[in-house]
Amino acid sequence: MRDTKDEFGSLERSPLHLLHRADQCATDLFLAVLQEDGLTPRQFAVLSTIAKFEGLSQTHLVERTGIDRSTVADITQRLLKRGLIQRRRTREDARAYAVTLTELGWNRLKAAAPYVKRVDEAILAALADTHRERFVDDLIAIVDALQSKPDTPE
Repeated sequence: MRDTKDEFGSLERSPLHLLHRADQCATDLFLAVLQEDGLTPRQFAVLSTIAKFEGLSQTHLVERTGIDRSTVADITQRLLKRGLIQRRRTREDARAYAVTLTELGWNRLKAAAPYVKRVDEAILAALADTHRERFVDDLIAIVDALQSKPDTPE
């Protein structure tokens, strides 16, 4: 029998695994708090990005949110069907759509925002007050460092 104890590393100390688990926990909390609203964390991210940068193309939504192209296309389709966003062809590129919030989209975003803030606060409450700001800064540093690396690790 082969001893693989150390061969594959420890999931308990794996940043990859722990980030995934933290994401699962945060998503579960988000969905529990916003269960009646029907928004997912990614849909909220897209809506809030559209609100901040009204008229973005779907390509720019990908860049601003970090959500992959096919998922953004799926999310925008779902938000269109729910009447939360509208899109129109851009003047610069007839193939691209500019996306804006509808009045219903603005209302839904405003209604969800305090609940999302509560979720953020609940996540950070797992840490000592003195570590919360640093934790967010560290997450930003990880995202910035990894999204700028085009190659996979060797």
